[in-house]
Amino acid sequence: MEPIRSYQEYLNHYEEAQANPTGYWDKVARDLEWFRPWKRVCTGDFSDLNIKWFEGGTTNLSSNCLDRHLKNKGKKTALIYVSNNPKEPPQKITYSELQQKVCRMASVFSNLGIKKGDVICFYMGMVPELMIGILAATRIGAIHSVVFGGFSAQSLSGRIQDCQAKLLVTNDGGYRGDKIIALKEVADEALKDCPSIQTVVVHRRTKNAVKMQDGRDLWLHDLETTATTVFPATPMEAEDPLFILYTSGSTGKPKGLLHTTAGYMVYAYHTFRNVFQMSEEDIFWCTADIGWVTGHTYLTYGPLLNGNTTVMYEGIPVYPDAGRFWQIIDQLQVTHFYTAPTAIRALQATDLSFVTKCKLDSLKVLGSVGEPINEEAWSWYNTHIGKGRCPIVDTWWQTETGGIMISPLAHVTECIPAHATHPLPGITPILVNSSGKEIMETEAEGNLCIKNPWPGMARTIWGDHDRFRKTYFETYKGLYFTGDGARRDAKGNYRITGRVDDVINVSGHRLGTAEIEDAINTHPDVVESAVVGYPHKIKGQGIYVFCICPQAPNNPEQVKKELMAAVTKVIGPIAKPDLIQFVTGLPKTRSGKIMRRILRKVAEGDLSNMGDNSTLLNPDIVDEIVKGKLS
Repeated sequence: MEPIRSYQEYLNHYEEAQANPTGYWDKVARDLEWFRPWKRVCTGDFSDLNIKWFEGGTTNLSSNCLDRHLKNKGKKTALIYVSNNPKEPPQKITYSELQQKVCRMASVFSNLGIKKGDVICFYMGMVPELMIGILAATRIGAIHSVVFGGFSAQSLSGRIQDCQAKLLVTNDGGYRGDKIIALKEVADEALKDCPSIQTVVVHRRTKNAVKMQDGRDLWLHDLETTATTVFPATPMEAEDPLFILYTSGSTGKPKGLLHTTAGYMVYAYHTFRNVFQMSEEDIFWCTADIGWVTGHTYLTYGPLLNGNTTVMYEGIPVYPDAGRFWQIIDQLQVTHFYTAPTAIRALQATDLSFVTKCKLDSLKVLGSVGEPINEEAWSWYNTHIGKGRCPIVDTWWQTETGGIMISPLAHVTECIPAHATHPLPGITPILVNSSGKEIMETEAEGNLCIKNPWPGMARTIWGDHDRFRKTYFETYKGLYFTGDGARRDAKGNYRITGRVDDVINVSGHRLGTAEIEDAINTHPDVVESAVVGYPHKIKGQGIYVFCICPQAPNNPEQVKKELMAAVTKVIGPIAKPDLIQFVTGLPKTRSGKIMRRILRKVAEGDLSNMGDNSTLLNPDIVDEIVKGKLS
């Protein structure tokens, strides 16, 4: 199917997909290679939750990302790797070279006894071997589960236990700015409670001293000496599991979202192609870590499925200084740049000279991902980075959706500050009110739901299909509830207003409040806690904690440090609270439910309308909390 190149073509695609969704996706899927064609494009619905795409077909994601391009693009650069160290030259890997490296890694995994259906967990820094590793897993039919290298031993352990991974792949350490993250040491701690792990493969990156356990731990470079660079891709059934990616929920236990092979592949291919509108010679840079879904779909699979050049960066935006992103864009002549509002706001807060030193004249398209972008950051991004000539694709999607759902198409449809604008072809968003009734007026505000299945959607929560149903499909029967609120303008453009459940979006990463509360409550001085989000200039949302202590701490600052350490240990540094307020009680209903609405208003500083407190068991506690508010 030809890519969308004009607004009229967008309308035609959208109308075709609405009128005949199976016919539409049938045409898209024919762009890719299949060992065996499908018998049915889509079966199932949101009621039976037994949705299948391209049933009867067999394919392989790795061969579609790599082998499919070898004849015409073998010598083309597939991956440009940029090290944390600015003095190290970028590493360019062609499609032919990447295919051989993936085959070698697949051979390593196979020689270790990993087979189709086994789970491989990756806990690594941003090194090429992480991308090579997940592509190798897909090549042999193993399921990959990437855990972000900033998560704690406890978080890693819980995820491994949940997916029962057989193999862990990690680094000796990872570079992050001027620090070395002791990944192997964290992994060793995690594996004390992970009997399913049979082997640990360690990639040498930082050369820091690590302990290697006999009979379990093996160096990757040693294993590669007996590996082959020829490894045929395993035919995978369309609905065979592809990867598990964990995301925080409103309960303490993270959810392992399962994506399957063919639908995800087709959706990643199609959305990347149409949203970003890349030409053959263009260079795409997504700044996300592969530990998050953005790094899966739009750093790895989307660009490679389309035969484009993708950039992978090991470091952080401000090392060695706040000009690093802009220097890399000039150095590599990046044309398409996709990053998070958090990074944009952090760089906006630095001296503009870091930007003005760079030309940035190679840029054609800018993108935003992870959370709604505020208008001030959008304007700065547009003016100073895009120079007013680059469309900004403000993309809305989730781990659960697998790929972009609502977004402008670069140079094709209108870009509006802080608006995700229109749905992609094949996606049917609606707004519903609190009782679940669809709001039919064009101009409206409500809870954002999706009406019909799409190929990239997660199929279940690993090991807990009932939780999948309850989390996403029970709130509003027959609909997928995104957990987000949205506004729709008179022209049908959507603007995402943020989470409506107990999940905080910190720097584009969703963190469940219950998960943070569980960590806080491990402290002996804390009886109970409540966590809410509040507006944060850089992160989008900050974490505000209200703690009940039996008696006021003698050394509040020391207790705060201990609470932050507890959260870091259980979840990771990304979840560290920004503000901690000690209180003698929390506002509760007579049934014992914490009134988070009130706590959110306090944290936001919106004290003008606290609402009706008459149903509270302890209304006086609100005045105490307001008086003690932190800023």
